[in-house]
Amino acid sequence: MRKVFAWIHEHEVHLSAAAMVAGFVIDNIFFNRIDQWWTEVLLIGYLAVAAFTIGLLHYLEEHTAEGARRPKWYSTLPITTQFMFGGLWSAFLIFYSRSATLAASWPFLLLMGSIFLGNEIFKKYHDRLVFNAALYFFGLYSYAIFAVPLLTHSIGTGTFILSGVAAVAVFALLMLILRYLGHFRFLKSLWQIRLWAGAVFIVMNVFYFTNVLPPLPLALAHGGIYHSIQKTADGYSALSETEPWYASLGVSPTLHVAPSEPLYAYSAVFAPIALNTTITHEWQWYDQGAKKWVTKLSVSFPISGGREGGYRGYTNVYNPDAGSWRVNIKTSDGRLIGRLKFTVIRGALGERRTIQL
Repeated sequence: MRKVFAWIHEHEVHLSAAAMVAGFVIDNIFFNRIDQWWTEVLLIGYLAVAAFTIGLLHYLEEHTAEGARRPKWYSTLPITTQFMFGGLWSAFLIFYSRSATLAASWPFLLLMGSIFLGNEIFKKYHDRLVFNAALYFFGLYSYAIFAVPLLTHSIGTGTFILSGVAAVAVFALLMLILRYLGHFRFLKSLWQIRLWAGAVFIVMNVFYFTNVLPPLPLALAHGGIYHSIQKTADGYSALSETEPWYASLGVSPTLHVAPSEPLYAYSAVFAPIALNTTITHEWQWYDQGAKKWVTKLSVSFPISGGREGGYRGYTNVYNPDAGSWRVNIKTSDGRLIGRLKFTVIRGALGERRTIQL
């Protein structure tokens, strides 16, 4: 056993990175819906264990005499912390990427690379305490952003502000505990922890108020543009234009539209149980002359949470102009849930088929 702990200590940095990857893998297997009870239990467990290992590591650093031998299991603490962080980051990546377009979720992809880089840079204990504290606050804030709406059954600016207050309160409690566990080392790091935590708070708010953060816990389960949509006993029936094989690679579809013919935008937006809100379909056409997107139609309608495949609804626009189009699916306060891009060609009709939505 002594050789095992010695090997763990020797390869601590690389094992920490491996533990983070393991957290990614586990979350991708088990996470499905954001409002499932085991999802919340697992995320709270990640945060709780990470807080415990950070506190225990801090205590041992404070109370172990210079040159004294630390417990054999000491080197497992940073690895355990990184495993918990890996689970949190993968959960956030899963849920945030489902909730909006890639353009809105890119900060989290950037964060993934920063985390692995940080494990190589912050090897000294003093730096690691500050780094882990900043990561923990980021994880706490990211969790609060979609946990508070689950409790309040509401979304919007007020709910986001409440999420920030909750995250700051819990983080302040953790800081008090760290101060109690190791007063001297904590005070040496306090101003840096405050600086980095403040930076995280500012960045999260800037991301929110500039519409970079997705509108969790809402998520676009399915969406598409069709020539017609009808309500049926089994759901919805749509007339879809046959697309080439490369359309599945993410290429925007092309729709051939006859004069005076309408187009329909369909969306199924997932929302947690008991959450009722309003979404908007914003139809925009790209004006080549003015080089800008022009809003042609904006229609809002209420949705209710709980359905596995999302709350379904559709809007339509008649006689759309030829050219590039997009339908922005947004919350009532302007948060982007998803975007449907397509191109309209006027004239000859394409091959069509009926599908069930």
